[in-house]
Amino acid sequence: MRFQSTRDAAHTVGLGEAIARGLAPDGGLYVPASLPATDVAALAAAGDLPSLAEALIAPFAAGDPLAERLGEITRDAFDFPVPVIDVRGAPGPLSVLELFHGPTAAFKDFGARFLAATLERVPRSDPRRLTILVATSGDTGGAVAAAFFRRPWVDVVVLYPRGLVSPRQEKQLACWGHNVRTLSVAGTFDDCQRMVKEAFVDPSLARSLRLSSANSINVGRLLPQMVYYAKASLELARRDGRPPNFIIPTGNLGNALACIWARETGLPIGEIVLASNANRTVPDFLGSGTWRPRPSVATLASAMDVGNPSNMERLRWLFPAIEQLRGKLSAVPVTDDEIRDSIRRDHRELGQTWCPHTATAARVYRGLEAARRGERWVLVATAHPAKFNDIVEPLTGEAVPVPPALAALLELPSVQTEVAPGLDALRLVLQEAA
Repeated sequence: MRFQSTRDAAHTVGLGEAIARGLAPDGGLYVPASLPATDVAALAAAGDLPSLAEALIAPFAAGDPLAERLGEITRDAFDFPVPVIDVRGAPGPLSVLELFHGPTAAFKDFGARFLAATLERVPRSDPRRLTILVATSGDTGGAVAAAFFRRPWVDVVVLYPRGLVSPRQEKQLACWGHNVRTLSVAGTFDDCQRMVKEAFVDPSLARSLRLSSANSINVGRLLPQMVYYAKASLELARRDGRPPNFIIPTGNLGNALACIWARETGLPIGEIVLASNANRTVPDFLGSGTWRPRPSVATLASAMDVGNPSNMERLRWLFPAIEQLRGKLSAVPVTDDEIRDSIRRDHRELGQTWCPHTATAARVYRGLEAARRGERWVLVATAHPAKFNDIVEPLTGEAVPVPPALAALLELPSVQTEVAPGLDALRLVLQEAA
């Protein structure tokens, strides 16, 4: 299996190198030269989540030195549950895919832990320590910090938009120290993401540092996210006799792309609907056919506040014509008022407590035509509501229990550095640490 740049098909590497590089030298994103066909029967026979992950990812690692170590990588990474829960009282067959049972209570734990376990085992000819750059709109940075914390061969630099994440998210980003440095950027997530991309193609940084990425621009984040879609779709298709549909809260499009890749390889996945917040870049593109990135705006679903999602480059590489893309997914915008209403109503009527991001998916489900709700739908629950207690608790009137792992992080002191939203500021920090 070879991975090529979205911008230059002639540039190809194996899985290990694609993950270690993060971004192609031309600034493109690594994609499989062709998506392999999934052996659905073999996946269905896998005994546990690590075995399922190994079987699913193995074709992507074919011919790479990582292939021999894939089993130990998945056992290292996938050591927490990923339950699919039926929602009683819903107006149709409805399930929730709970992705918040990892160490930082968000779906980003799947990709971050796999990436850390993989990079630890990638053969390295360069003796320098690896420096991981990660821009975050909330949950990614905490998951990456937790996954790489105190690993002796790596430094992590996390960039987040100051004042645009929840207080508990900010605490998770800045509680680490040691080999993790947290930068509070005076800008938006898009500024943070731009700074990371510019750092990768900066000649002076390339000479002095060995850089890699832990954002969903790194293919090592996307492959493990396919695993929970495989688990859920196989489980529900076996039970219902037909593929389930998924509604996915959408920010930088990594989670959505993982589901699309899973379906394209042959997994039993039906319709894919993206739930966006007031950052309407994706729904507007699908409607108009014109790609218009724009500055992000702050919403209650802060981890989805992305105005120029990176993974659209991968989607447009896979489906170059807008008609092709429209045939593969749809997207629905959700306002802050609708998020509030979804949290209130579903807590009252269904006994469910959503984080603001999961609430966007729940709102989209409520807006489906009655006939469509006769099909099996799966809401993708991306974060534990306790991470957003300041939003959720006033709407439900009840305290949200805090998972033990999250509670432990909230007790730690915070250390972060304030920086301007530009490459010069980031370069200075990186060169000081080198």
